[in-house]
Amino acid sequence: MKKVFLAILLSVVTFSTVNAQKIEKKKVFGGYVFSQNDKTLTLGEMQELMKNNQEAFDLVKSAKSNQTWAMILGGIGGGLVGYPIGTAIGGGDPEWVLAGVGAAFIVATIPIAKGFSRKTEKAVDLYNADQPSVSSNFQPQFNFNLKGMSMGISMTF
Repeated sequence: MKKVFLAILLSVVTFSTVNAQKIEKKKVFGGYVFSQNDKTLTLGEMQELMKNNQEAFDLVKSAKSNQTWAMILGGIGGGLVGYPIGTAIGGGDPEWVLAGVGAAFIVATIPIAKGFSRKTEKAVDLYNADQPSVSSNFQPQFNFNLKGMSMGISMTF
């Protein structure tokens, strides 16, 4: 009886984890949030998951580079815009040229950030396409069989 229970448990666990390996994506303002097994993934975790799929790995690596550049340029732009505004609020004579340069940095960040979103989405799609899938309407039926002195269990799809 222990073997029957173990076989059923192993089958259920195997089939439930096959479908759990895919990365889910959820559209949010400004991009996507990626998760697996109800756990939000960081870009580094996604990169680790995609090591076996070279094309997806290269895309997520490139996306990580885009994210770094977008953060650097956006930070510089925000600082260059914020400094003259702070000076104006403080009653000083602001350098509005700095604010203009900062705005240019911020505008330059937009296509880089969009490239990041596009690359991560494509990497997840490639990764998910490589993962085995089980139909969402998968409902196995287990049958208990007795024949003489032996018993067994069978599973039908």
